Amino acid sequence: MLKVSSLRLTGLSLAVLAMTAAVAAHAGEVEVLHYWTSGGEAKSVAELKKIMQAKGHVWKDFAVAGGGGDNAATLLKSRVVSGNPPAAAQIKGPAIQEWAAEGVLANLDAVAKAEKWDSLLPKVVADGMKYKGNYVAAPVNVHRVNFVWANPEVLKKAGVTGMPKTYDEFFAAADKIKKVGLIAVAHGGQNWQDFTTFESVALGIGGVKFYHEALVALDPKALSSDTMTKTLETFRKIKGYTDAAAPGRDWNLATAMVMKGEAGFQFMGDWAKGEFLAAGKVPGKDFLCAAAPGTANAYTFNVDSFAMFKLKSADSQKAQADLAAAIMGTEFQEVFNLNKGSIPVRLNMKLDKFDDCAKLSSKDFVETAKTGSLQPSVAHGMAIKPAIEGAIKDVVSQFWNDDKISVAEGQKRLIAAAATK
Repeated sequence: MLKVSSLRLTGLSLAVLAMTAAVAAHAGEVEVLHYWTSGGEAKSVAELKKIMQAKGHVWKDFAVAGGGGDNAATLLKSRVVSGNPPAAAQIKGPAIQEWAAEGVLANLDAVAKAEKWDSLLPKVVADGMKYKGNYVAAPVNVHRVNFVWANPEVLKKAGVTGMPKTYDEFFAAADKIKKVGLIAVAHGGQNWQDFTTFESVALGIGGVKFYHEALVALDPKALSSDTMTKTLETFRKIKGYTDAAAPGRDWNLATAMVMKGEAGFQFMGDWAKGEFLAAGKVPGKDFLCAAAPGTANAYTFNVDSFAMFKLKSADSQKAQADLAAAIMGTEFQEVFNLNKGSIPVRLNMKLDKFDDCAKLSSKDFVETAKTGSLQPSVAHGMAIKPAIEGAIKDVVSQFWNDDKISVAEGQKRLIAAAATK
């Protein structure tokens, strides 16, 4: 009797093992390289992991600290060169096409067609995810860069009513804030922060056509125009409303100055909203958001995305395709963007759970996508090759930090930097 039971048990064990092996055979591993390691970002990655595990796949986290992604980019290069790329890596902007040109990215057209990506994404965003017409990356979110944030109590104390719609209104408001002994503009001292302000000024002063010609197409005629001269003059004038301790300050500390009522305004993308929300602040009550002066009908975007690398195993390829579909799925698009402060990149999303700043951003995103006023942010790696981007950022920061550089000299240096090969 004991012998029979043992045999039955052995048979049952073998059946379970066979079933487990069958499941394992169809489960693919996805190794995902990303630099979302803090707060809401890490929470969001955990949600993506959960979605993939529910599909029966094995998630291998390859998180590399460093918000700008430089550390991640260095590690990715070494992995790809050694012939062992991850399934997906957080890459954005023209860097996607640079990787694709190396012949190492996977074709995602089958997923994109099945999930109808072409109808769910604005063309300018979809084109950034493609190489020679084929999808090679999946977009996660949209950050609006041309935002200005304000503390309503500071504005009230200074006698400022409403958010400034033009630079004349902005400078009038800034003067009033200075008069009551507060800092008009909270700013940090890194070159991407300087350029975030600079590109919003260029967009506000010259409009979409000028912005595109000067900073995206790098047209020498636009760069040497009177409009660029006025942009640099306005940019320098803003510098006069920042405080002496700004150099070297992180962006989130500048946001905290607005939050605490030490400063009136901050030029920053909508990730600043994540800081306000994390501190329990309420949009419209504790902080205000608006498009930067003169840019209400335009939108500079920063899109996070995952490029997919070529894999040999069929199971891993299936897992990779499921990952791409999950990234663009409504479940992940909602939870990730609620945590990050950005908005979903999908055009058909319900925004019931999102705040008023996100709804304004989404409305303008949809409208500018139709009018051609949706433009890639240079400051955030969406528009031009990294070498040229670095060169013009350096010039703009030097101009910002050194009052001895004249507007004419600054403009001359900008033209030269844009010609960097």
